[in-house]
Amino acid sequence: MAAENEELQAIAREVRKFAESELAPNAVEWDQTKHFPVDVLRRAGDLGLGGICVGEDVGGSGLGRLDAVTIFEELARGDTTIAAYVSIHNMVTAMIDKAGTDEQRQRWVPRLASMEGLGSYCLTEPDAGSDAGALRTTARRDGDGYVLDGVKQFISGAGTSSVYVVMARTGEAGPRGITAFIVPGDAVGLSFGVNERKMGWHAQPTRQVVLDGVRVPAEQRLGAEGEGFGIAMRGLNGGRLNIAACSLGGAQWALEQAVRHLQTRTAFGAPLITQQALVFRLADMETELQASRCLLHHAAKALDDDATDAVKLCAMAKQFVTDAAFTVANTALQLHGGYGYLSEYGIEKVVRDLRVHQILEGTNEIMRMIVGRALVEEAA
Repeated sequence: MAAENEELQAIAREVRKFAESELAPNAVEWDQTKHFPVDVLRRAGDLGLGGICVGEDVGGSGLGRLDAVTIFEELARGDTTIAAYVSIHNMVTAMIDKAGTDEQRQRWVPRLASMEGLGSYCLTEPDAGSDAGALRTTARRDGDGYVLDGVKQFISGAGTSSVYVVMARTGEAGPRGITAFIVPGDAVGLSFGVNERKMGWHAQPTRQVVLDGVRVPAEQRLGAEGEGFGIAMRGLNGGRLNIAACSLGGAQWALEQAVRHLQTRTAFGAPLITQQALVFRLADMETELQASRCLLHHAAKALDDDATDAVKLCAMAKQFVTDAAFTVANTALQLHGGYGYLSEYGIEKVVRDLRVHQILEGTNEIMRMIVGRALVEEAA
């Protein structure tokens, strides 16, 4: 359930303080040194940011999706990379909270909600990205458990996380043959690839997760056999909103930096802010972000209310907001001129970070496919 407006504003203020004091001063350095600030993440857990939409009985904050997108927008104003990882971690925590048995919830969720332990979401494979139903990782029944074999690709937090929610094939080809499993980070047979060299998101590790005969007891299966794809997709609905919110926060910060730069930078005898063409660009950027925020909040409320069109709205928001936010951040870089290209200003980092948001949690082309198919079904 979403918090009341006054309470939500208070939450947003606290998260902004955390972002300004703990994230923003370090964002460029963490990016340059590829430092994953686990200690800072644990302090985020102290604020309740490890289980935002998770039940209070297992240490979560018990908030709604509208609250979550407000929180992630504020976090991303401090550091888009770390905010995005916190989003992924929350997706893992919420999946266990929503799909798990009471025993699973009590065993796994509290350490994730406090961020004493970190979580990774393992769906994508080297040959199964957008077509997640084609994944090849297998889970073979063996006595009182399962044996998992396969490789997961582009996994955020891999090598550092203590919990991996892994989708593996237990049955027929396609989505109906997929089952979800909770795999601890110290499982025998679990290993990790090298930390990928990426365009952005330098401050969070991205590695392959290799499962070589990993034995998982049946009590660590999440849901029934064949329910894994549905669990993964339901998790992605919230994840798509959160990553859109991260884009929105990063782009809003970049716009504010651009306004300040144009106010202080002089060219041809006058501040750049007096140039009407540049002011018009600022106006367009602000309009795009305000429109994005409205759609994002609308989609979040639909997910909170379990509306029939919630999946479509989540896809719409993810596609529209991440596209608009990247364009705004890139324009902010342009308005900074050569300074925007320098790492010390932080603008180029945000541009690099936001670019991947148009790809992960389902590419924006897939988002358009989801929306288009929903329209066709509604018209039938």
